[in-house]
Amino acid sequence: MELTTIHLVRHGEVDNPTGVLYGRAPGFHLTDLGREMAEAVGERFADGHDVRFIMASPLERAQETAQPTARAFNLPIVSDERLIEADNAFEGVAVNKNRLILAHPRYYPLYVNPFRPSWGEDYNLVARRMSGAIATALEEARGGEAVLVSHQLPIWTMRRFIERKPFAHDPRKRQCALASVHSLTFVGNQLLALDYWEPAAHLLTQASDMVPGTSAAAEAKGN
Repeated sequence: MELTTIHLVRHGEVDNPTGVLYGRAPGFHLTDLGREMAEAVGERFADGHDVRFIMASPLERAQETAQPTARAFNLPIVSDERLIEADNAFEGVAVNKNRLILAHPRYYPLYVNPFRPSWGEDYNLVARRMSGAIATALEEARGGEAVLVSHQLPIWTMRRFIERKPFAHDPRKRQCALASVHSLTFVGNQLLALDYWEPAAHLLTQASDMVPGTSAAAEAKGN
């Protein structure tokens, strides 16, 4: 019975002093703490795992999170747009600093359909592209393990798809901490199990996150 495990890894803490929703914007790198988180992930994978393939979102924070694992296994990082952050009309807005800004009339058209959602990329499209990336990794790492570094919303959308839950959800209830891992174990092409773990759990109380969800990180509000 051939087992293959695909690990969906969220990036580490991001250097975001103004507390804006950075989305797909370039230039957002890991903080020093974020790099520690990436090292913690790499160390855990290096301890007994059989990583054969590494793929990451093209955004800097994902590429930097993948680097320690790539070094540990002497593997290249394959950049793939299918792992990129979900598009969001609020990109560049400091949404956590003053929530009242979201009540401005100019944003009303964005709230027409929260189930899609109308302010960003369709959840169905996110699940479709993430599924495609996982299928590619499954072929590349057959009989071993693959590490795919992505972002909170795409990973959480994929989890809800796997668990057959509605895509619309409360972001405060996301179980997808910084540098966390969702491990999908397959027998052939059939999904056998989904497991969640946090290699950098010991660093989360020092971290800030735009959407902490259920994690121990603080909400990033900026200076």
